[in-house]
Amino acid sequence: MFIVDAFAEHPFSGNPAAVCLLSGSVQDDWMQALAAEMNLSETAFVWAEGAGWRLRWFTPTVEVDLCGHATLAAAHVLWDTGAAPDSETLTFATLSGELTARRAGRGIEMNFPAEPAVEMGAGEVPAGFIEALRLSDVACTVGRNRLDLLVEVVDEAAVRALTPDFPAIGRLDARGVIVTSRPGRATVESLGVDFVSRYFAPAAGVPEDPVTGSAHCALGPWWAARLGKERLVGAQLSQRGGIVGVACEDTRVLLSGAAVTVLQGSLSQVATPPVGKKGQSGETA
Repeated sequence: MFIVDAFAEHPFSGNPAAVCLLSGSVQDDWMQALAAEMNLSETAFVWAEGAGWRLRWFTPTVEVDLCGHATLAAAHVLWDTGAAPDSETLTFATLSGELTARRAGRGIEMNFPAEPAVEMGAGEVPAGFIEALRLSDVACTVGRNRLDLLVEVVDEAAVRALTPDFPAIGRLDARGVIVTSRPGRATVESLGVDFVSRYFAPAAGVPEDPVTGSAHCALGPWWAARLGKERLVGAQLSQRGGIVGVACEDTRVLLSGAAVTVLQGSLSQVATPPVGKKGQSGETA
């Protein structure tokens, strides 16, 4: 077992993910119980399968079908432990199809599916959505993809000031909510980013996620279209914060960032996985 800070250059920043290296598939309920025990926004379970790796992600309450920071953490662990050679491009079989990760300078670059959000008309926005974010007095544009709702607000100050109604957000028909804007001048000068964001997923057991790689599968195409550029950098404005590099390539998005291991150990004998049938695939979030 490992805890890795993803999208982070140093410990205790970015988004912590647990990574569990397994010798093979185990029961779903055991993975869910361990994820609840770890109580981080995601626990990644990875094991060798064919010529690549099987990868699954669990929040403390549900399995999800796409997660960026825990994929980054899993790749970091495989290389850091010698389970995979440094020069090897890792191929992961997941609920969102084949994902890859490769070394890129001091960081890691991941190849993910683009998840563009389609802008919604006023009559299409879910009832109570703007009120759930407490944005009723702020001009905004709303879109959604197969996973999340996305809202672009007027400026960075509005993103930072958000105090959402988490129970109301949890009742929405979506995995979570991405809130984004252009950065303010001070943020551009200090971080050199193209956009900022926050991400909320109380329905998945994560009120606010520190840094959300999969949200950038929507944020990349959204801002690429608005800014007329294919390579961007985003800052997620959670308390811990993190930086995500994004490059849009047709139907794919390349996400990049660094990772740091902060803890490693072994499960006790009483917590080792039971022998059972292989986990079943299927979207649960």
